[in-house]
Amino acid sequence: MDDQYWMRQALELAAQAGEHNEVPVGAIVVLDDQVIGRGFNRPISGCDPSAHAEIQALRDAANRLENYRLVDATLYVTIEPCSMCAGAIVHSRIKRLVFGALEPKAGVATSQAQFFVQPWLNHRVEVQGGLLADECSSMISDFFARRRDEKRQARLNKFGEASNPEV
Repeated sequence: MDDQYWMRQALELAAQAGEHNEVPVGAIVVLDDQVIGRGFNRPISGCDPSAHAEIQALRDAANRLENYRLVDATLYVTIEPCSMCAGAIVHSRIKRLVFGALEPKAGVATSQAQFFVQPWLNHRVEVQGGLLADECSSMISDFFARRRDEKRQARLNKFGEASNPEV
């Protein structure tokens, strides 16, 4: 199985996040061609600001292996990680990170910073970005477009009810 196969698995998890009205980001951890961890965004439904897809997948993998060090594993995630997730990736000793879409506002692999090449880090992570980037980016863009439309429609409905009372 190749990187595209695994990223498509992460995209399926991202779709699950979207179904729960979470930003559609999915992540999987793979070791020796086996999925050892899965996660999708859950900060809203989980009332947990750290419940990003990457963190969820790393936790799942660590629990399965009964070891937080995920040496030789690869993390696939549909969007470029933020600083919180990047720190967890380094601490977990992930060997390789493969991400899909760039995150121009908060991504720290390449967009806003080059976190993983900092000389003060005690672990080096191989980074590959842009895998299935269009699909990953479209899923997120479509999600936010739907949310904007829903908010716009709610405002219109509220305005319509206020100006046309049926009493």
